[in-house]
Amino acid sequence: MHHASIRTAHIHRAIVFYETLGFEVRERFTTGSTLACWMEGLGGRIELIQIPQPHPAPDAFGNEHYTGYYHLSFDLSDRTSDLALWLQNLNDRIEAQRLDPHSLLLPLRVLLPPQQQMIGDKVYEVTFIADSDGLPLEFIRGCHPLQQKFLRR
Repeated sequence: MHHASIRTAHIHRAIVFYETLGFEVRERFTTGSTLACWMEGLGGRIELIQIPQPHPAPDAFGNEHYTGYYHLSFDLSDRTSDLALWLQNLNDRIEAQRLDPHSLLLPLRVLLPPQQQMIGDKVYEVTFIADSDGLPLEFIRGCHPLQQKFLRR
């Protein structure tokens, strides 16, 4: 896959948010009359496109009847051994940046705290957060058998 495209109400706020996650702007450009960029990080590439006169995104995470694209997922298995600690560090970085009166960052919104889930025949630790426009992002980490908590089937 070349990239995933995300429409945003405020491209500069979105850039700062995704930079906090570890993405870097690789190219800035315009599409039509609006601002856009490609960012790379966490093993993938995203395109941010600022939308003039944006409408709020549907609640893809909270509405169980929503159909369509649901979320982006990032594998942190090689980046952390503890998703809760990673999430706390992310929150601390965001809050530290928010102390700057010119900061564009919003408070971190956790949609699903870190928890283990059986997916197929493997156990993963997963968490969901909302991006700067409220879109759900999943962060997943494969669990070593010794780290797995007892899961009912």
